[in-house]
Amino acid sequence: MLVTRGACAATLPPVALTIGNFDGVHKGHQAILDRLRRAADARSLVACVLTFEPHPREFFSPQSAPTRLTSLREKLELLGEKGIARIHVQRFTRNFASIAAEAFVEQVICRTLNARWILIGDDFRFGNGRAGDVHLLRALGARHDFEVETVQTVEQAGKRVSSSSVREALSLGEIARAQALLGRPYSISGRVVQGNRVGRALGYATANIQLQHNRPPLMGIYAVRVHGLRAEDGRPRPAHDGVASLGVRPTIDSAGQAVLEVHLFDFAGELYRSHLRVDFLHKIRDEQKFPDLESLRTQIARDCEAARAYLKDH
Repeated sequence: MLVTRGACAATLPPVALTIGNFDGVHKGHQAILDRLRRAADARSLVACVLTFEPHPREFFSPQSAPTRLTSLREKLELLGEKGIARIHVQRFTRNFASIAAEAFVEQVICRTLNARWILIGDDFRFGNGRAGDVHLLRALGARHDFEVETVQTVEQAGKRVSSSSVREALSLGEIARAQALLGRPYSISGRVVQGNRVGRALGYATANIQLQHNRPPLMGIYAVRVHGLRAEDGRPRPAHDGVASLGVRPTIDSAGQAVLEVHLFDFAGELYRSHLRVDFLHKIRDEQKFPDLESLRTQIARDCEAARAYLKDH
């Protein structure tokens, strides 16, 4: 998988292109990616995704923008797993937002990406003030020699599959519904960083996973499965079961910043600086504040028991 940015002056092969934020890479996105790959193969083109960083809504209204389902790294990994050969990350700035619709097509779609076939949703808008639409894109395609195809939204149980529907399911603790919308368990990836060792003092050592954003789409205590573990000789180890706390730790800390801590069952080894992926499989309970650390220790034991029982049955 090739990741490009900026003007890309180097000559690269022409592409079959789709454009979007692809936050979460859910089943609706996956249908688009499947169609993109088939079209690229049939036309001897490179399957390419154009995405934006930051999300345009984060740029224009950072306080009201929806929380992200995936970091940029997670999104790139998921797109690569779906067979996308090239991803172009367009930095979303004020200058970029001011580009007129026709200039966007000429400068980015044609000159930078050399697109010969484009797949978009029928509600796709582009350019300054969202002035461009499907009709304009088709007209420009006739001028610049690229085809345009639209794709219908994917529905599940009569409802549109979207990043918003995944966020809603996660916020409500409906992990199975989120997994059905994603086609896989919801996960968070990150590097293990130094913690305050409170978990170790309580008898439950935890790996503190660095979060890329301060507003995760779910909070609480979960049964999890962790990927990315390695043996001392560097060889990959199998996925490992555990229990995770994702929240602001009200019993321990008053800073109010979200922290992801994972306790791995029956595990011995060094995890510091490892890059791990945590799959959230089942919600055990909401986060709560306890009167003292002994009460917290008692509840952690119950959480571990509940997580073990769920994972054993699933």
